[in-house]
Amino acid sequence: MEIRRKLYPRGGSVETTIPKPLLFSLDPTKKYDAIFSYDDGEWKIRFEER
Repeated sequence: MEIRRKLYPRGGSVETTIPKPLLFSLDPTKKYDAIFSYDDGEWKIRFEER
């Protein structure tokens, strides 16, 4: 199962469901989707450029 969410700036932060330290490696000038996937009993998150 996968859940896809758009990342977008909101005030001084980004999408409250994702901790800011996970976003440090992303380029702030590009747009990304966060993909939450559930495999083998655990949730994983990855980022894809739109």
